[in-house]
Amino acid sequence: MKPQRVCLYTLGCSKNLVDSERVLKRLEDAGFEAVHEPSSTLRGDIVIINTCGFIGDAKEESVNTILDFAAMRTDGRVSCLYVMGCLSQRYREELAAEIPEVDRWYGKTDWDTIVSDLSARNALQTPVFDRKLTTPPHHAYLKISEGCNRFCAFCAIPLITGRHRSRQVGEIEQEVRMLVGRGVREFNVIAQDLSAYGTDLEGSHSRLAELISRLSDIKGVDWIRLHYAYPADFPMDVLDVMAQRPNVCNYLDIALQHISDPMLKAMRRHITRSQTIELLDEIRRRVPGIHLRTTLMTGFPGETEEHFEELMEFVAQQRFERMGAFAYCEEEGTYSALNYTDNVDPEVKQRRLDRLMSLQERISQEIQNEKVGKDLRVMIDREEAEYFVGRTEWDSPEVDPEVLVEKHPSLRQGEFSMVKITEALPHELMAKVI
Repeated sequence: MKPQRVCLYTLGCSKNLVDSERVLKRLEDAGFEAVHEPSSTLRGDIVIINTCGFIGDAKEESVNTILDFAAMRTDGRVSCLYVMGCLSQRYREELAAEIPEVDRWYGKTDWDTIVSDLSARNALQTPVFDRKLTTPPHHAYLKISEGCNRFCAFCAIPLITGRHRSRQVGEIEQEVRMLVGRGVREFNVIAQDLSAYGTDLEGSHSRLAELISRLSDIKGVDWIRLHYAYPADFPMDVLDVMAQRPNVCNYLDIALQHISDPMLKAMRRHITRSQTIELLDEIRRRVPGIHLRTTLMTGFPGETEEHFEELMEFVAQQRFERMGAFAYCEEEGTYSALNYTDNVDPEVKQRRLDRLMSLQERISQEIQNEKVGKDLRVMIDREEAEYFVGRTEWDSPEVDPEVLVEKHPSLRQGEFSMVKITEALPHELMAKVI
C-alpha cells in the first residue's frame, strides 16, 4: 500500500527551515511520504504549513497561504491541514477562531507531536537533531540555539520564541558528524542571537568560540559560516578561531540596525556609536579580509533627517561588503509599539530606505570590482543552462552574491574549484576555471 503523502510548506527564515527538516524526518520514520514544497498537491494529501510571524509582510504571506489551503481543505482537495511555527505560536487562539478549516495548530515548541497526532506510528526513535535536508546536499543550516533575551524595542522575536536556550555542544557535534556522513561539507551556523550562545549553559559565558573550534576539528567540515551575531557583548575570542582555522569562513553576519546614539538608545540596543565603531575596527583588525554582512533600519520612531544622515555617513565610511535594510514596521506587543508613536511618514521611511540601498549598491559594485582578476576558491552549487553557479567563502546561500562560472568538464555540484574572476556586477561575479 502506498504511504500517505504529507506536503510541508516553509515560510520565513532558515531557522524555520531547520524545524521543517526535523518534521520531515519524523514523518518519514513514521512511514509517511514526506515532501517539501511540491509544485502542486494531490487529492487526499495532508498539508503542514510552517509559518513566519516576524513582520507585517511575513504575517500577511502566512495568513494568505493558510487561507489558500483552507479553501482546499473545505472542498476536499486536501485531507488534513496543520499549521505550525511563529505565526501560530503568537496568534493561535485568534487564528483558530477565524480559520476553523485548520485541523490543528502548533507553535514553535510543540510541533514534535505532529507525527503522533497524525498516526499511532510515532517516530520516537528519531534523534532530536535528525532531519531530512531540503537544501542542496553539500550544505546545511545548523541551528545552535533558540530564543532571545535582548528585547530590542522593535522586535517581536522574544515574544514568539521565548528566552534564549542554547543546545549542548555535544549534541551539536553529533548532528554535524551525522550530516558530514551524508555528504554535507558546508555549515551555516544560525541563531536568533549567536553572541549569547552558551551563556545559559554551565559557566554562564559565551561558548561560541569553543563550539566553532570543536566543529572545525571534525573531518569533512570544509566551511563554517556565522550568522546573526549581536554587537553588544560580542564574544571576541571567536575572531581568533576564525583567523586561525582555514575552514571557518572570514564572514560574519552581525545586525547593527542604526548608528545614531539617540536611535540606538530608543531601540534598546545596549550599545553606543563609539562602541560599535570600536567593535567593527577590532573585527577587521583581527580577521584581515573578513566580509561583514549587516542589517539596518530606517524610519524608527523619532528618527530625524540628522539621525538618518548620520547613518548614511556611517555606511559610506564602513563600506560593508554585504548589507540589507528595511523600513520600520510597528509590531504589536513590542516595547516600541507600547511606548512610542510611529511618527515617521511611510513615504519618508521608504525614501530613506531607497537612498540607503542606492548607496550600498555603489559600494557593493566597487567591492566586487576589486575581485576582478583574482583567483578564488568557490563551492559549486548548481548547473544552469549557460553557467555553473558557485559561491566564495564570503557568500552565504540565498542572500549573498553568486559566482557564474563558464562551463567546464571539471566542475561538479558540491565540489570546490579554483576560478579566475573576469567581470563584476553588484550581486554577481563572472569567472572561468583556472
